[in-house]
Amino acid sequence: MTDLFDRTLSRADLAPLAGGEPVSLLNCTIYDADLRDLDLTGWRFSRCSLGRADFGRATLELATFANCRGPSATFHSARLDDARFEGCDFNNAVFRGAVLTSVAFRDCKLTGSDFSVARPDGTVFADTLLVAAKLGGLSFRKDKLRGVDLSMADLTKCDFRDAEFERSSLREAIIDDTRFEGADLRGADLTGLSLLSGAGRFKGAVISAAQAEIILSATGLRVRGR
Repeated sequence: MTDLFDRTLSRADLAPLAGGEPVSLLNCTIYDADLRDLDLTGWRFSRCSLGRADFGRATLELATFANCRGPSATFHSARLDDARFEGCDFNNAVFRGAVLTSVAFRDCKLTGSDFSVARPDGTVFADTLLVAAKLGGLSFRKDKLRGVDLSMADLTKCDFRDAEFERSSLREAIIDDTRFEGADLRGADLTGLSLLSGAGRFKGAVISAAQAEIILSATGLRVRGR
């Protein structure tokens, strides 16, 4: 594996290495670089600055991003099969149309990121901020969401059937046509959600007594013991 460290790099530096053996980059700055269409299979980015870097349509299968900062980076239509994002800050990044088969995001900040029309299959989010992210149409069916903050996220037409929430938040999320049948919502902050409208989408879902009281009180009803 080729190692690069403590360097400021551009497409001209990296394109000749694409398609060959994986490259490991440590403490490198690749800010605003055009990396579109490059084959970066198995590359490892550690503590790199990737702000506004463009990975559009790049091949990033088996790639690892560890403790990187990439605000407004673009992964539009990139192939990210089996990639790993660990301890990264990719706020306002664009994953629109990306292939996310078996991708894992752990301990990441993805506030405001756009996952519209992405193609997830086995994607994992854990201990990750997705505040105000665009996730419309993604499936989380039967997933276990632990430490996932979806506050104010656009979850239109998402599928959370039979999902389990733990230390997570759906606070003020947009849930138009979102499905929650059979979901265990006891570990989610449901503040600001209207679960009574479109109640069929919550058939079989489980909430706690405290959550039920908050939901009912929002309608003006008061819960009292007999």
